[in-house]
Amino acid sequence: MQRRDLIKLGAGAALVVKNVQAQEHRFFTDAEFKMVDELMEMMIPADEKSGGARAAKCAEYIDMRLAEAFDQEERDRWRKGLQSMDALSKQMHGAGFLETTPADQAALLTRIAANEKHPGTKEEEFFTTLKGSTIRAYYSSKIGIHDDLDYQGNVLQQGEYAGELP
Repeated sequence: MQRRDLIKLGAGAALVVKNVQAQEHRFFTDAEFKMVDELMEMMIPADEKSGGARAAKCAEYIDMRLAEAFDQEERDRWRKGLQSMDALSKQMHGAGFLETTPADQAALLTRIAANEKHPGTKEEEFFTTLKGSTIRAYYSSKIGIHDDLDYQGNVLQQGEYAGELP
């Protein structure tokens, strides 16, 4: 290998690294990512015991999972769900979800959650998907498992047996 070829190879690798670092999200647009991140943080907010969904990087997990999903229908459901929630926000408050106040955002989620038991709209169906995905992402993270659930790992249980006895 000649020196000139080695320089070209190094420059190419540097460009690839730069392009990978420039891509923040693999599936979501910036606005979609911000909306998912905010919705997830509202569902599992940070408290004195553990960080919330944002600290656990739940939106990044969903972004990665959807980018690698084989089923295009699943991706389409997420995009349409976010669009329908944004449309409902415009209907309720005259502005998109990210442009409204935290109180307006909470009112939107409260309205959707109240109707969740009897889903009939896209927002309610998407809310169920979003809630389940948030829980899965959070409790798959180090923050959810160790900080929130106080998981100690494989340790010797001392004292009485805490499981079910026959």
